[in-house]
Amino acid sequence: MMDTLTQTDREPATAPFLAGELGPGPAWLQSLREQARTRLGEIGFPTTEQEEWRFTNMAPLRQWPLHAAEAGARQVGPADIEPFRLAGNGYCLVFVDGRFRPELSTLPGPGAALRAGNLRAQWDGDGRELQPHLARYADEKANFFTALNTASFEDGAFVSVPAKAVVEQPVQLLYLAASERPGAAVHARNLIVAHQGSSVKIIETYASLTSAPHLTNAVTELALGLEARVEHCKLQNENERAFHIAAVQAAQSRNSHWLSHSIATGARLARNQIQTWLVEEGAEAILNGLYLARGEQLIDHHTVVDHAQPRCESHEFYYGIMAGRSHGVFNGKIFVRQDAQKTNAKQTNRNLVLSEQALINTKPQLEIFADDVKCTHGATVGQLNDEALFYLRSRGIGAGLARRMLIRAFANDAVERITLAPVRAQLEQLLTEWFESLDTSLSSHDR
Repeated sequence: MMDTLTQTDREPATAPFLAGELGPGPAWLQSLREQARTRLGEIGFPTTEQEEWRFTNMAPLRQWPLHAAEAGARQVGPADIEPFRLAGNGYCLVFVDGRFRPELSTLPGPGAALRAGNLRAQWDGDGRELQPHLARYADEKANFFTALNTASFEDGAFVSVPAKAVVEQPVQLLYLAASERPGAAVHARNLIVAHQGSSVKIIETYASLTSAPHLTNAVTELALGLEARVEHCKLQNENERAFHIAAVQAAQSRNSHWLSHSIATGARLARNQIQTWLVEEGAEAILNGLYLARGEQLIDHHTVVDHAQPRCESHEFYYGIMAGRSHGVFNGKIFVRQDAQKTNAKQTNRNLVLSEQALINTKPQLEIFADDVKCTHGATVGQLNDEALFYLRSRGIGAGLARRMLIRAFANDAVERITLAPVRAQLEQLLTEWFESLDTSLSSHDR
C-alpha cells in the first residue's frame, strides 16, 4: 500500500510533520518552538538505520494522514471517565483529545497544598513558574518526537507543589482519546514541579474510548527540588491500533528521590523514553517498569540514568511478558560522569517469552568515566519453568491456572513496588483480563 503521508519520493520524510503551525504561547515559548521546528529537520524522521531505533520501525506511522484531533468530535461525560479514574479522593485533571476539560476534572480549591491545572492557563497568566522549567529538560536535540511535541503542543497538565508541602492524595493526569476519525494526533505536554522538601504522587494515564487508530505523542518533565520526593506512575493502555510515543524526563536536585513506574500494555506500537538527570549529590532514582505485549504489538522502553554528581544512587527493574507474535525492546543506559564518584547504580531487565513467535531485544549499557563506583547490569530472557508447571499440575491445578499463577508471580515483582493502592487494584484487574485473553492461545500447548 502506498505511504499516504509521503508527498513525493523527493520530499523528506519529515515534510508532513513540518507542515503544521507552531503551537500557542508567549514569546519565550514561541522561541523554543522555533528552535524545536528547526531541529525536526536536522534530526530527521527516525529509521531502523539509526542505532536508537534499530528494533523499532516507525514507518507504519507514516501510512496515516495524520490530523489534529477535532474538538468535541464525541461527547464525553462523567460516566465515560469513571472507569479510568484512579485518584480516589485525590485530584484528577482530565484531557479529552488533548483538550483540558475542567468540568470533568477535580481541581485543588483555595488553600490547597498544591497548584494543579492546565499549562495554557498558566502561560495566559504571568507564566513565571513555567519559564524556568517548561521545555528545559526533555531532550529535543536528539529525539524527533520530543522536538515535534515542543513545536506543536497546545496544552497539557501543570502540577506545582510548594516547599515542604506533603500531598497525601494522588494527582491523576487522565488523557482520553475519543476521536473516531483515524489518524487523530495529540501532542500532550506535562510539567511537574516539586519544590524543596515537598512530596507528591502522580498517576499519568492514557486510554482510548474508541477503536480508531490514533497517535499520542506525550512529553512529561519533572523538576525535583532539594529533598523533594515524587512517585510517578505512567499507565498506558490505549487501543491496539494506536501509536504511543512518550518521553519522561526528570531533573533531580540534592537528596531528592524519584520513584518512576512505567506500565505499558496497549497500543500497536509504544515507545517510552525515560530519563533522569541526577544534577546534585545524594539524589536517588528508582525506575520500575512492566510491559505486556500480545498479537502484533511492539513495546519499547529506552532508559537513561545520567549520574552527573557524586554519591547518587539509581536502581532499575524492568519486566517484560511477550505473547503471540509480539516484540519487546529494552535499551537501558547508565551514564556515570567523571566527577560522579561514589555512584551506586544497578540495572535489571527480565523477560518472559510465552510463544515461539514472540521476540525480545534487550541491550543493557554502562558508560563509566569515574573510578570509585558500584555499577551492575544484567538481562535475562526465558520461558515458563517446566518444573514449576509440573509441580502445580501435580497438585491438581489446571494447566491454564498454573500458567497464570507463574506469569502473575513474575509480574508481581514490578507491581509490588507501586505504593499507590488504586493503581495496584487497576493493575490486578488489567492483568486478570490480559491473562484470560491468552488462555485460548496458550491452552493449545496442552493438546
